[in-house]
This record gives sequence, structure tokens and C-alpha cells, in this order.
Amino acid sequence: MNLISTIQQLTPLSNEAVEWLSEKTDYFSFKKNECILPYGKICNYLYFIQAGMLGAYYESEAHEVCNWISMEGDFATSYYSFITRKPSYETIECFESCKVEGIHYSTLHEMYQRFPESERAGRLIMEEYYARLEERLISLQFKSAKERYQQLMENRPAIIQRAPLGRIASYLGMKQETLSRIRAEK
Repeated sequence: MNLISTIQQLTPLSNEAVEWLSEKTDYFSFKKNECILPYGKICNYLYFIQAGMLGAYYESEAHEVCNWISMEGDFATSYYSFITRKPSYETIECFESCKVEGIHYSTLHEMYQRFPESERAGRLIMEEYYARLEERLISLQFKSAKERYQQLMENRPAIIQRAPLGRIASYLGMKQETLSRIRAEK
């Protein structure tokens, strides 16, 4: 699975659009624990993960809060920064070595202008992001720690198998000790 085939699953692209995007796509390899977007920098890329796992977290003096975890087949970016062109509130880090394709912000908007059918793909990617964000918010507000863990096990088991334990606990809104206790009960 690559960026173009994933977009074409969302909406058909003309041959001209596919060729143009193929020439404009950037390719990156990142090492485990590498920071690809530090806090306070503007996010210029919408990434498509071919291999590996990325995550984003907010930092405070007291602790870090993992905002999202993405892996193969997922799009990833600091959406607030990418859309508003303002500095990011989050840091994006590689939880594993990663191979990603990236579309620069200006390239994405040029694609929308040149190939209006591509705007549909952009809308669908954003709709999926919003749906996941709202599901996460509802989960954090209304579900117990055990229910949040169970939901992650059912929907994204690879995260539990591959992401660092501390990041999973933070993503689920609990302390690492609580996550360890819940896992021991299984």
C-alpha cells in the first residue's frame, strides 16, 4: 500500500493526477526515536506511513500526553499546525523505524487546484481524522480505563503489541501502573 493507491481507494484520480503526484511526493526514512516534528515548529507535511509507527505527544512540566499513534496505512501529521500554518503544540516521534511518503502543504494545495477531484480525498482523510478524534474524546470522558484498553485491543491491537508501554498508557489517559494492572488481569 502506498500514498497514491490509498488516495485512489478514497476517490479515483486521473492518470495525469497520478503522474503529477508521483513526481511531487517526497520519501523519508526515519530511525526509531527520531523526532520528525519538534514542538513549536510548523508542520509542513501530511505523511502516509508505509512501514513503522509514529506518535505525537504534548509536553507539560509534569508529564507527556500521547495524542495519537499511527502505523502502516495511516496518514499522520500535526493537523492543527498543518492546517493553520501555526507552530505545533505537539511533538511527532518515531516509535519504530519508519518509511513514509509525504505531501508538502503547498503541494497538497496545488494538487487541489490542478485536480479538483483530489479535494474529495482531502475531505475524506480529514473526516476520518475527525471521527477518530471524537471517538478518542468520548472514550476518555465516558469509558473506564479497562474499557479504553479493551477498545484499543479490539480496534488497533498492533498498537498494543508494538508501541512503548508508557506511550500506550498516556494515549489511553492512564498511568503506566494502571495499564500494567489491566494487562495482568487479562
